[in-house]
Amino acid sequence: QVQLVESGGGLVQAGGSLRLSCAASGRTFSAYAMGWFRQAPGKEREFVAAISWGGNTLYADSVKGRFTISRDNAKKTGSLQMNSLKPEDTAVYYCAAASGIATYTLVTSYDYWGQGTQVTVSS
Repeated sequence: QVQLVESGGGLVQAGGSLRLSCAASGRTFSAYAMGWFRQAPGKEREFVAAISWGGNTLYADSVKGRFTISRDNAKKTGSLQMNSLKPEDTAVYYCAAASGIATYTLVTSYDYWGQGTQVTVSS
């Protein structure tokens, strides 16, 4: 029902900013919650942020105050604005979507995933 493609990753120095985008296809996108996860080498995929179909947001403690998640249902896009980046933010970032999920922080709650985009933060 939903296909996702991330973009906007790249190399940035610590303290810099990046904006990730997630382009979605599927006319039911507006009814889905959207989440962002990241995975560093050798680590489990971890929750970053999520936004519900109604616009409620949730952030991992590690990114609160630095990252902002948003969505534009009319354009079928989602975004993750990342400010004050730290080297520990380095990871492959994935956008995901699901409907009827109960726990936004769990990987298993999501049905659709993008291919991932690399974010590298140098010190």
